Amino acid sequence: MNEQQQTNIEAAVFRRFLQHLDQHKEVQNIELMNLADFCRNCLAKWMVTAAADEGVELDYEQAREKVYGMPYSEWKEKHQLEATAEQLAAFNARNKA
Repeated sequence: MNEQQQTNIEAAVFRRFLQHLDQHKEVQNIELMNLADFCRNCLAKWMVTAAADEGVELDYEQAREKVYGMPYSEWKEKHQLEATAEQLAAFNARNKA
């Protein structure tokens, strides 16, 4: 596999990953953070960093729209639930470690 093929494969996997997250909107960001130590917002931050590394200007809100498939405010209104006490406790405990 050459470098271009690897890049193409990685890009396809990332697109499929975003599609998978889009198909599972019921999975809340706090659950992702508690289980895997990343969430959709982390992906957007990583995208901003990668764009900057390539000399491409991409702001955080633009990146979040790419990750969420819609403006974050819209996704939040339609799909984000209030975190439970248990989720918040797990999140806080994880971040203290």
